Amino acid sequence: MRLLIVEDEKRLAISLARGLTAEGFAVDVVHDGLEGLHRASDGAYDLVVLDIMLPGMNGYRVCAALRAAGHEVPILMLTAKDGEYDEAEGLDTGADDYLTKPFSYVVLVARVRALLRRRAGPGSPVVTVGSLRMDTAARRVHRGEEEIALTAKEFAVLEQLVLRAGQVVSKAEILEHVWDFAYDGDPNIVEVYISTLRRKLGTASIRTMRGAGYRLEAL
Repeated sequence: MRLLIVEDEKRLAISLARGLTAEGFAVDVVHDGLEGLHRASDGAYDLVVLDIMLPGMNGYRVCAALRAAGHEVPILMLTAKDGEYDEAEGLDTGADDYLTKPFSYVVLVARVRALLRRRAGPGSPVVTVGSLRMDTAARRVHRGEEEIALTAKEFAVLEQLVLRAGQVVSKAEILEHVWDFAYDGDPNIVEVYISTLRRKLGTASIRTMRGAGYRLEAL
């Protein structure tokens, strides 16, 4: 899942980005309302964390502009304000949820996951591919009766393959969804994680399609 944080308090924004990245999300950060609107309008994000008090354009206007343009991306608003009127105004402009500063990071993550589940609809969060079973809500993976311990990044890479089981997923697609927009490191990092997943799941579990990407095999 790819998230956009629009927050002008840079230390807070960086802290949130690090935490959410550790949870397995790909996270981009901007500090200006106009830039936030531009990025969110691209349609590349699964959720936007949006501060209200922003330079350039405030969060109310960013949210209203996105909704007026037909963008349905979930929006979680952050603000230092705590009046009922402020909350009502945020929700009236199209925000899906509202969190008042200071807030618990654990609560923020729970709200983010709840919004993403709501967007995904009422389907089961458990996906089965052969003997592999992935619970995307509980963040757990089983191979038969055995639970496979995965890091957040390993889980995120595997999730891209599981959700498109039987299809070829390119290295670029995995990078785009698992690492953030600004990642400029070695793209071969994907191969490192694929190799680790093969060791944990079985060498035949993920097939390399030369020049195209990777495909999860039902075993």
